[in-house]
Amino acid sequence: MRPLAIASVLVLAAPALADGLSAADKAAGWVSLFDGDDVDAWRGYRQEGFPQKGWEVVDGTLHVIGGGGGGDIISREQYGDFELEFEFKVGPKSNSGVIFRVTERHGATWQTGPEFQVLDDVGYGVDPLEPHAAGALYDLVSPSGNKVSKPAGEWNQGRIRLHDGLLQHWLNGVKTVEIRTDGHEWRELIAWSKFRGYEGFGVEPRGHIALQEHGDNVWYRNIRVRDLDAPLPGEVRLFNGSDLTGWKAVVPDLAAQNQDQSAPWRIQDGVLVCSGDPAGYIRTTDRFTNYVLKFEWRFNPVTKKPGNSGALLRVQEPDMVWPRSIEAQLMSGNAGDFWNIEAFTMKTDAARLNGRNTKKTHGAEFAIGEWNEYEIIVAGGDVTLKVNGEVVNHAWDAEEIAGFIALQSEGAEIHFRNIRLAPIN
Repeated sequence: MRPLAIASVLVLAAPALADGLSAADKAAGWVSLFDGDDVDAWRGYRQEGFPQKGWEVVDGTLHVIGGGGGGDIISREQYGDFELEFEFKVGPKSNSGVIFRVTERHGATWQTGPEFQVLDDVGYGVDPLEPHAAGALYDLVSPSGNKVSKPAGEWNQGRIRLHDGLLQHWLNGVKTVEIRTDGHEWRELIAWSKFRGYEGFGVEPRGHIALQEHGDNVWYRNIRVRDLDAPLPGEVRLFNGSDLTGWKAVVPDLAAQNQDQSAPWRIQDGVLVCSGDPAGYIRTTDRFTNYVLKFEWRFNPVTKKPGNSGALLRVQEPDMVWPRSIEAQLMSGNAGDFWNIEAFTMKTDAARLNGRNTKKTHGAEFAIGEWNEYEIIVAGGDVTLKVNGEVVNHAWDAEEIAGFIALQSEGAEIHFRNIRLAPIN
């Protein structure tokens, strides 16, 4: 497991629409599962409709009524890889859980789906760092030592992300669980747990999201999810996997010698490979202003040599090394840093700012040679950087102008794939 970290970036809220989602949220693929009003996205476990008792919508919350006997509810949709955000409040000595990849092969949701534990630790007298405490992966993985849990009667923020076999929990902005679900360690955990006798537990590739009715008073609100297997809404594939259509190469040293400026770049098995030499970049031929940009990158998986590169945002002409833009850093160990190039107007956290560089809040990169994912949200004056699902930097009052998107050639071999964009309307 990698070290667990706290995400401390303040991201300014964009105007929300009727369902509580901003235009940027929608472009990033978020959909509401409960917006404080209707329960259309849910049904009872092994039922066609929503339970007639035990659950109620009150004051914008979805209330599990203590002693109501309504049973668990599940999302109508199923998810494989997903990201879920929700808020919850527990009554004194109350218990519940958010369970995922649930199928209906057994009598209860927890017999196939792993659980994000929702609990009043104090009321139950539970050690906050044991595997039945709030934020734990119930009965499998204990929460981290820097866990932050609000007491009964106060709202907590929960988050679950399951992507490419990596499962993560967050509680109130702190990562509490990180474990792979596709290897020996996962199988061993299940084999030694209470779940070992239930066929399909923890290995279903897709399933429902469930909210558990445990006989206690618990409230949920602001539940939203995104399907990480699905294309972004209105997605534009910037790289077609076979050639540099839609891109222009800018490598001044090669241009001066009347050589092909795209020489540092090649396509290998659908992956865009950059040798890193000479210095320069490729940029889109189209300009974009507001968008969600996602791509994956890695450094050479054989040599595992660290290196440098970057994604340049709102790139302005003239083409040169380096053009006026905002850089989302890709240097090994520094992915998530900002660089301000040619005095591009923007503001960042003064405590992390040194000249033109704004350091990331914390590291979220995988080991050198492994694939990483960047999600970059450029919305009006706000620019947010996410590395492997974690917010690591934020800028505001950025100059809102159309510009190109560029990928740097900067001294080391680097690979790119799944380069795509969703415009923010």
